[in-house]
Amino acid sequence: MLEKTCELNQNFISTVILAPFLSIAIVPISGTLFSMITPRTLKGFRDFLPDLMLPRERLIETATDVYRSYGFCPIDTPALEYLEILLGKGSAETDKQLYQFTDHGGRQVGMRFDLTVPLARYTAQHFAELTFPFKRYHFGKVWRGENTQAGRYREFMQCDFDTIGTKSIATDIEIALVINDLLERLGFTRFKIRINNRKVLSGLLDKHGIADKTAPILRALDKLGKIGKAAVLKEMTETITTSQAEAVLTLTDLAGTPAQTLSALQTLLAGNSIGEEGVSQLDELIRATHAAGLPKDRLVLDVSIARGLDYYTGMIYETFLDDLPSIGSVCSGGRYDNLAELYTKQELPGVGASLGLDRLISAMEELGMIKKTSTPVQVFLPFFAANRLADYLRLASELRQAGVGIEFYPEAKKLGQQLKYADKRGFRWAVIIGEDEWTKSCCQIKDLQTGESVECPIVECAERLRMLNS
Repeated sequence: MLEKTCELNQNFISTVILAPFLSIAIVPISGTLFSMITPRTLKGFRDFLPDLMLPRERLIETATDVYRSYGFCPIDTPALEYLEILLGKGSAETDKQLYQFTDHGGRQVGMRFDLTVPLARYTAQHFAELTFPFKRYHFGKVWRGENTQAGRYREFMQCDFDTIGTKSIATDIEIALVINDLLERLGFTRFKIRINNRKVLSGLLDKHGIADKTAPILRALDKLGKIGKAAVLKEMTETITTSQAEAVLTLTDLAGTPAQTLSALQTLLAGNSIGEEGVSQLDELIRATHAAGLPKDRLVLDVSIARGLDYYTGMIYETFLDDLPSIGSVCSGGRYDNLAELYTKQELPGVGASLGLDRLISAMEELGMIKKTSTPVQVFLPFFAANRLADYLRLASELRQAGVGIEFYPEAKKLGQQLKYADKRGFRWAVIIGEDEWTKSCCQIKDLQTGESVECPIVECAERLRMLNS
């Protein structure tokens, strides 16, 4: 009886463990039918296979290097926040998109929809431990239950950088410079950083007596590129009169060089101190970035961009790829001087931007900028002299200690089979050593792209591979 029970338990364990990976029905055990679970991901979520995860990690490494070169330091915050921390901080739309629930302790919690609101909570909570101005970068997943589209998912990675604790225009200027350096380091040369200032928009609304309707008007204006002028006008007239809406939309007709647009704005906003301050800040940012070496055609003054989040108060940024504008902005942000006031009496103005990593990955895929490979190293070491396992492992260790990343195949199979594996994985070089080579203390270094091989002493293998990979 005991033996039969053990056998039954083993069958049950095997069934439970293997069920997700099988594509056949499970045989009933003790009269119970185990139904198969179809492996699948939720809509708006995705798995990353190695051939995409590797370039994704390289993008993160590049962003890290750029952010650190400007003095930004890393932080992290929880995926879950108290719901009151998140609600009402983005927009009515983001509130609808929040993933929220009651946790096991009966607390109302939400999954963060961006990394900026948690930053405001973080700086307020740790104010005494931080030194200001505080410059931080943060890579983390965020969640929004929005409609999915090309390059846009419900779970996505943001790569933020922000400066907290100063209103100096120098920090706004630096944001534009970081965005430019970041995109260039990632291999882009054809892109535009579109800028505007919320004070220009706020000044225009104030001048027309509709400053109390700022949030819905700016949210409507932010949809201009998606739904068009007529639809935006219709949405605005749900809140303000048609003539007021048309006055706001005069901004979208402004065109020309930055100097021409600034001149038109000065006329349009004459006498309104808020709007005039916004125009002055735009002028200073444009002049300073050009002086810092930013190409003059790289920065575009676009007074139609509004950014949909309510917390922006000053400069705003959106970055579009010239070769794929339909993908949307790949790096966006702006100034938010009042976001932390709900958490602390300390004044904590901030400015920052976020690289949309997953959207950028999608764009790079479409533009053919990603070389598909499923290996993080260039060198492959086949195993086909079965009695030499210890020698192969020793050589692999010596090569790694010499700075050469290498993968060793774990089974002694025919060389042809192993090279097919190496080709499928995307290795560049194979170090081939059979029994004859071990006897002669030499190896063949095979170029897996061209098929050419060179022979060298095993003691020189590391140096040869370093030269080939340089």
